[in-house]
Amino acid sequence: MVKAADRAKNPARSSVWLENRAARGGGGPAGLDRDRIVAAAIRMLDEEGLAGLSMRKLAAELKVTAMSLYWYVDTKDDIIEFAMDSVYGEFDLAAIDAADGWRDMIRVLALEYRRMLVRHPWMSPSAGQYLNIGPHAIAVGGKIQEAIGGTGLPIDRQPSATSAVFQFVYGYGTIESQFGRRAAEAGMSQDDFYVESVKAFRDNPGFAEAIEPMAEILDVRASQGSVSAIWDRDFAYALDVLVAGIEAMVSRETGT
Repeated sequence: MVKAADRAKNPARSSVWLENRAARGGGGPAGLDRDRIVAAAIRMLDEEGLAGLSMRKLAAELKVTAMSLYWYVDTKDDIIEFAMDSVYGEFDLAAIDAADGWRDMIRVLALEYRRMLVRHPWMSPSAGQYLNIGPHAIAVGGKIQEAIGGTGLPIDRQPSATSAVFQFVYGYGTIESQFGRRAAEAGMSQDDFYVESVKAFRDNPGFAEAIEPMAEILDVRASQGSVSAIWDRDFAYALDVLVAGIEAMVSRETGT
């Protein structure tokens, strides 16, 4: 069994995927396995976030003792890493493979990533804490590299293009997911939450001067339909801007 304190001594190599994990069997409760533990953890993380996950609560959800979980995992971090890789498995790789050229491939990958972040708001803070090197994450990473590699950019420029696209998606999906969470916590739809928030901002005399330069864009936003439509419209256009930027940089780098 690997202790959390042992991992803390070498955090750069701290990952469940870097350990020699021989298959464990025998002695565990009947009907319990790692897949069932991870599925329950994902449900809990989706409902309560990272702060709501504990070995004790997870065991209660599975109707086993907390010690039973240790037949399959060593720490709560193990569970989070397994859960992260499981949701990377939600990417539709067939749709990515069916994309027509690198442009469409980037768009499909970006949309799949955004949807995953919105479905699972706990993924955003987790992504920077763990190495993301499980088999599903690596499979997605391979598709990203395939798409960016197809752009024609020199190989030393490809990581920068990857960052431009997928760090944008990470930020966008994070903001979208957290907005949805705030609306849900307020007991409101995203549309009502947005309208009420903007109204409170615009009606406050203390913001009158600050609002003046942005009044036109606020009026335009108010005419653009539902919040979900705005999320989709902005995302698609921003992605088009990034793809166009890659095209321009390919021309600059290759002289074509």
